[in-house]
Amino acid sequence: MATIRIADDPHPKDDISLTKPQDGDSSSLGHGIYNTRSFSRSNTADTHDDIYNIRSQSKPPSANRRSRSGNRRVSTAGQEDDDPGLRKPGDFKQKQVFRGKMLLWLAYQSIGVIYGDIGTSPLYVYSSTFSSAPSRQDLIGALSIIIWSLFMMVTVKYVFVILRADNEGEGGTFSTYSLLSRYMNITNRDPREASLVQMKRYLSGDLERSGQHVRRGLESSKVARGLLKVMGVLAVTMVISDGLLTPAQSVLGAVQGIEVVQPNISKGTVIGVTDAILVLLFAVQPLGITNITFAFAPIVIIWLGFNAAFGIYNLVNYDSGVFKAFNPGQGFEFLIRNGEHGWRMLGGILLAFTGVEALFADLGAFSRQAIQLSWLCYTFPCLLLAYIGQAAYISVHPEAYSNPFFKSAPPGTIYPALVIAILAAIVASQAIITATFQLLAQVMKLSYFPQIKVVHTSNIFHGQLYIPAANWLLMVGTILVASIYNNTTSLGNAYGVCVMFVTTFDTCMVSMAAMFVWRINPFIVFLPWLTIACLDGAYLSSALTKVPSGAWFTIALATVLAFILLLWRFGKEQQWSAEAEDRFPTSHFVTTDRHGQIRLTDRFDSASLSTTGGFGIFFDKAGETTPIVFSQFVLKLTAMPEVIVFFHLRPLEAPSVAPENRHTVSRLAIPNCYRLVVRYGYNDEIITPNLASVIMEQIRRYLMENNFSLQRKASLDLAKTTTDENHAKPTHHITTTSIAEKKPVSEAQFDSELAILEKAYAHKVLYIMGKEQMKIKEGTNYARRALLWIFLWIRENTRNKMANLRVPTDKVIEVGFLKEI
Repeated sequence: MATIRIADDPHPKDDISLTKPQDGDSSSLGHGIYNTRSFSRSNTADTHDDIYNIRSQSKPPSANRRSRSGNRRVSTAGQEDDDPGLRKPGDFKQKQVFRGKMLLWLAYQSIGVIYGDIGTSPLYVYSSTFSSAPSRQDLIGALSIIIWSLFMMVTVKYVFVILRADNEGEGGTFSTYSLLSRYMNITNRDPREASLVQMKRYLSGDLERSGQHVRRGLESSKVARGLLKVMGVLAVTMVISDGLLTPAQSVLGAVQGIEVVQPNISKGTVIGVTDAILVLLFAVQPLGITNITFAFAPIVIIWLGFNAAFGIYNLVNYDSGVFKAFNPGQGFEFLIRNGEHGWRMLGGILLAFTGVEALFADLGAFSRQAIQLSWLCYTFPCLLLAYIGQAAYISVHPEAYSNPFFKSAPPGTIYPALVIAILAAIVASQAIITATFQLLAQVMKLSYFPQIKVVHTSNIFHGQLYIPAANWLLMVGTILVASIYNNTTSLGNAYGVCVMFVTTFDTCMVSMAAMFVWRINPFIVFLPWLTIACLDGAYLSSALTKVPSGAWFTIALATVLAFILLLWRFGKEQQWSAEAEDRFPTSHFVTTDRHGQIRLTDRFDSASLSTTGGFGIFFDKAGETTPIVFSQFVLKLTAMPEVIVFFHLRPLEAPSVAPENRHTVSRLAIPNCYRLVVRYGYNDEIITPNLASVIMEQIRRYLMENNFSLQRKASLDLAKTTTDENHAKPTHHITTTSIAEKKPVSEAQFDSELAILEKAYAHKVLYIMGKEQMKIKEGTNYARRALLWIFLWIRENTRNKMANLRVPTDKVIEVGFLKEI
């Protein structure tokens, strides 16, 4: 393996001016997304649907960098780069839709994953709400708030409304932020990923007038864009913070349940058993959701069935008058009667719907219809019966509020109930574990986190993921939390605040999606938003009283994690700015003079380029412009291989891509230079030891198909011309012209190109990849320098290693180059 290190000097500056659009609205650009601070292009370009959403602080590409009026990029020398065809409809992520038996199967799986957390709440809601035996009046008031919270906060807000704000099937607050970024100019986008994102920004005329003003205000306000970004990131980190607490709390609570039948069990035994169960829980995650739910779904289904059956038994045998709690007035009277104490009790009542944030975040692993079906047809009725039944029992036995599930169990069912409760509590943490995988995958797509290994665990359900690094780090964290806190009371004090922050963020994000994605008048959106926001605010303010007693831990952890995500994003944006000066078509760097000599363009002193024998494969990250590794190679070495291939990998969210749809070859302006785009699914293996032969065969096939098409076209044109001539001349002057006499000139070119290709491949194959090093510019202030230093340290320790590629090492060249940020 050879290594070349190149210090990168700035490119010569072109005469490029920055212009600002006439107004803050970019709707005149059709469905394309252009930032109001980005550089202008030709007027004919502005209506094209292709996206180049770069809010770069560095020098932008020149005006001739990309022609949007057609499918080709036009060079200054009159040559053209063929369109690489990166925006095929099948390239964009598509939401999976299931029907019939498959939908029922998915709904069954969702019960085992999503509802473990919210489904085990009947174990502790009443004991967390009341500190002493409640009066019947207060009991009914609290029950009324529980019933209407489950209806308003879960059923109406999430199941009916928020689940519709998915980003092509993905759920969670951050996915809603990603959705908004496709319909609004609120974020930068990695140029290498731009062609994978389908932008759908509506024209101003397609929005209500009030919606136009709101959107313009948000897009033009740096504070508003930053606030949306922080909300999206904090929502992710708060779910992950709760992801550390939930497994520890649920498993520890389950093991402590043994004290019901074995009061003398030691604390050390409880902690040891808890840690062992946690290790087992995370050890089964690589099996994937589909396999895990074969065990988990029956447990949750039976558990919810126990709750429903116990509820019916208690209603029949005790106080059925608690049904008056369906009157929401009972809840208002409870709050008025208890005043500040009643407001503080909301911190216990909100535990009835904790886990609802995971319901939305887990959407990508299932589907909206599956979750709606499993909630409305089974989980919601079971939980209502559970809470109502417990209230009926507590109404007669007020002291039972401290452990309502077990004390209200019918005679002879205590031991089965204990076993299923322990199993359900263990399973409860699966919702938040799955949500963590989903959210990390989302933030990696928008460059808020380094790329780490993501495993798709199902060929049928494409959104079911497993992230090994996150799984084992989460396991270590939960074991530490369980061992340090060592009881559910202290863990409970730290729980709930992050949930309410996330649900509040969801309310705000989805309200904006209603205005700018669903195009609903902001005045119509305002009243439902205000209603739900008042509920969120009431619960959030009550939950914040837990901050001094333990919730500070989750908030602090979420803040630290958010800082890391925002820091990585900040560093990536600086990297994109530094790379912008290399983001050009090949004709910006290389041209052919009138004598046929390949040389650098005038902006690079027109230096002549020497050609070395061999087949050079340059790894191309972007797939549209010139790979940086190639521009650095030719500018600094003034040489290039005889045949050049820009090799671009394009991942699609599908198990596999059919061989006939996998490869796309295009010709570039440089002679004997091609671009190969390889589309692949998450089960396809592309980088293999015989990669060069596959690439060569695809280029060869492209040349042959191109030649065949030209031959056929020429034959048809010749036949048409001959027919026209014969009709125009008298009969005795009819002559024939052989096809050979009018053989297209391109056939000789085809023979030459094919011979050069085969000769270069036979001579030597080289895999040429870049290793970009970065340094901080001189004169950078200390705060910015510290942030960039942390970013560069993380980047250096998380980047993919060249040694991991399965290609012959003796054919690999690494071209190192330096950029300043």
